[in-house]
Amino acid sequence: MNTATQSVSSSHRQIAAWLLVCCALVFAMVVVGGVTRLTHSGLSIVEWQPIVGTLPPLNDTEWEQTFDKYKQTPEYKLVNNTMTLDGFKGIFWWEYFHRLLGRAIGCVFLLPLLWFVVRRQVDRALGWRLAGIFVLGGLQGALGWYMVKSGLVDNPRVSPLRLAAHLGLAFLIFAAMFWQALDLLWPRLAQPAAVLRQAARRMSALSVLIFVMVLSGALVAGTRAGRIYNTFPKMSEHWVPPEIFALDPWYANFFNNMATVQFDHRLLAWLLAIVVPVFCWRTQRLPIANLTRLSLNMLLTLLVLQITLGITTLLAAVPVALGAAHQGGALLFFAAALMAAHCLRADGGVGVVEPANQSLS
Repeated sequence: MNTATQSVSSSHRQIAAWLLVCCALVFAMVVVGGVTRLTHSGLSIVEWQPIVGTLPPLNDTEWEQTFDKYKQTPEYKLVNNTMTLDGFKGIFWWEYFHRLLGRAIGCVFLLPLLWFVVRRQVDRALGWRLAGIFVLGGLQGALGWYMVKSGLVDNPRVSPLRLAAHLGLAFLIFAAMFWQALDLLWPRLAQPAAVLRQAARRMSALSVLIFVMVLSGALVAGTRAGRIYNTFPKMSEHWVPPEIFALDPWYANFFNNMATVQFDHRLLAWLLAIVVPVFCWRTQRLPIANLTRLSLNMLLTLLVLQITLGITTLLAAVPVALGAAHQGGALLFFAAALMAAHCLRADGGVGVVEPANQSLS
């Protein structure tokens, strides 16, 4: 290997390591966001000030002013009208830390990116992809405020659809950074065998299904549907709740009917519980690299963990710790799916040759 190739490889490793650090921060952001939601802290800060809002209240007067603004919200008037200043500080700090972590992620992403660009370690194509991720991060901040605003008008709850969009974009940003890091660490050096390309396409489809599962979970969170039907495997005495189409028009049930939203989330969980093990079992029979095999084992392990967390969270009526762990587990499960899809896509680079008579079909 010549010096130039070594330099490029070293640069790619550095950029990949930086992207993985950003992925870890997004994971922390998702968990903190879950705690913020579960502690009903998300509506405690009623203004969006990306720069000035970096500083919290610094004295008693500023705390009283911030609390007075909160007193004008529907949440205070309808839910927390007996709250004291000390109680307000308890919910304020979770939302403040959530927003501060978002700003920190922006800095951790932008400053190293500029450093890599100045040092000419980023080519044009990669630079545009990274710039696009940064733009998505900015949009995520705006979408977060758009979500919060929905709970500051009449109903002291954020819109379930806006919550799903906010969480979904966080997962997409994570996916973009994680996939790019994997591309830099394990580039595809050769065309994979046809059977592995087929497996990679199916794993990509499974990743999309997991993402849909995440969105359905966000609707459960937004409607607080996890606090009803706290039984398993049936929903009370029913496999299908009788009020599943109680709302009119019919399509509103899929977003606002607590019974329907929870039923859909359970249905997707059952589907993944069947499809993922079958896919992994069939793919393990192919001539795949050790890293690919490991990624499939991780996917199965995280599937079991996530389903166990989901059932436990439901039976316990969504305590904060379990609810936040379940949300974080969803991101780890999604990451494992992306890892498996990438490994199958790049598996041709480790010399896998297509056998004459093996197929997934």
